Amino acid sequence: MKKGTNNISGQNPQSISTQNYSNTTKLVLGSLLAGIAAILQAAGFFTGIGYAFSMLTTLPIVLASMLSLRIGFMSYVITVFLLAIIQPSELLVFPFTTGLLGISMGGAFKLWKSWISITFAGGIGLSIGIMFLLYVLRFPVLGPTISSIFNFKTSIIIFLFSLFYSLIWMGLSKRVFVILSRYL
Repeated sequence: MKKGTNNISGQNPQSISTQNYSNTTKLVLGSLLAGIAAILQAAGFFTGIGYAFSMLTTLPIVLASMLSLRIGFMSYVITVFLLAIIQPSELLVFPFTTGLLGISMGGAFKLWKSWISITFAGGIGLSIGIMFLLYVLRFPVLGPTISSIFNFKTSIIIFLFSLFYSLIWMGLSKRVFVILSRYL
């Protein structure tokens, strides 16, 4: 492996740059990504394949946050407003799970170059969101079989799952961003 490359993707971390984009381009891309995120999150309404599409909601938010943290946060908020119109039942799930993971990872991509730091930031963000829904709001985000009464063992499992899920999204997000950067 070349010196200075990322262990996951083999790409130089410095290759993720958004300096070539004007503020208008970032705003338009952020709005487009928010619309895509809302559609993907609302796809969970359709059982089966819809759940698979709703898992992809993280990607547009990560990409928007990689463009700019301000654009990422704007995309996150716009997605929440769009979901309030097209799929209100997702209003608790998106902001605390896929959306929060996207913002956490996008911010981590801006702050750190290490894949471990980015993965941990995303994992911690997702864990906090899931545990907030489960233990504070008592929303059965993990289904009815997981108790909403605090359990240390369940919390550790949630954290480990969140780290693994974040690792997958870190690698995928970086690859997609590098590919899209070539064409935009």
